[in-house]
Amino acid sequence: MSQISSTQNAPVLGALFMLGAGITFAVTNLLTPTITYGMGVPSTAVVFWQYVIATLFALPLIFRIGLGALRTRHPLWHEARAFLSALGVQFFAFGFASGVPVWQMVALSMTGPFFILAGATLFLGERPGAQRVGATIVGFAGALMVAQLGTEQFTLASLLPVLAAACWGTVSVITKYLSRDEAPESLTLYMLVLITPNHFLIGLVLGIAVAVLPAGVLPASLATGFDFVLPGGDALWLILLLGAITAAAQYFISLAYKAADATYLQPFDDLKLPLNTLLGWVVLAQVPAIWFWPGALLILLASSYILWSETDRGKTRPLAA
Repeated sequence: MSQISSTQNAPVLGALFMLGAGITFAVTNLLTPTITYGMGVPSTAVVFWQYVIATLFALPLIFRIGLGALRTRHPLWHEARAFLSALGVQFFAFGFASGVPVWQMVALSMTGPFFILAGATLFLGERPGAQRVGATIVGFAGALMVAQLGTEQFTLASLLPVLAAACWGTVSVITKYLSRDEAPESLTLYMLVLITPNHFLIGLVLGIAVAVLPAGVLPASLATGFDFVLPGGDALWLILLLGAITAAAQYFISLAYKAADATYLQPFDDLKLPLNTLLGWVVLAQVPAIWFWPGALLILLASSYILWSETDRGKTRPLAA
């Protein structure tokens, strides 16, 4: 009976874990532009030290679980997941450093459902029902309204969150694939252990690009290459906080994908849009465009409908399931 109850509650738990991840990531989305755009710290340095510190905060968990949890049959998939996640973070942080407002960054990053739906269908064999697909499309349409794609003049900087979404959508599909036979603790540890070396690798590649490419090809903020210097003063304390929150966020999202599939969780990930916009408005004084409100309403309605339909289906599922 407890096993049946656990199965029925899995969608609700997945939604709650995804909401927890959304709240923690919203805090990082306030800290990152404050440190980069506000304090002038290079985004590459912020991201590198963010994940160094996140790994340090994860050391007690690593020692408690033990290195035996790091045994895996999928080392290359773990590395691919960490590299794409690191690349997405670099794109996203550089967008903040370029002055793109929080509400637009988050809205444009919500192109991710297309990448997740395509990947989960093609590579995981998932068959998302019409309700899930429809609700995800409605939520994505709300994101497009918030971004005002038909009226805004997009620059290269505004495309950075879309590139990040492509990376993170692929990471979501890989995470779901690995969660079939890997524990949430293992997924979290591998991400926190491997992502920092991958940020280092990306930085080295950037340094080579700066040395090889002609002047003016790369944006001015990247033309100095990769900065490994840890800043001092208030920026140091904010980066310490950023690393700690990042460690918590990764654990939340791993638990979410362990409890439910990628296509079901995506509408709950969409809730980050109104949450980030509200915090950006209050904390950073970034007032959203008028189209935010109907777009956010569509996202909330789509997410609520998916939760209701999935929970109701779990209650009426035959015992043999």
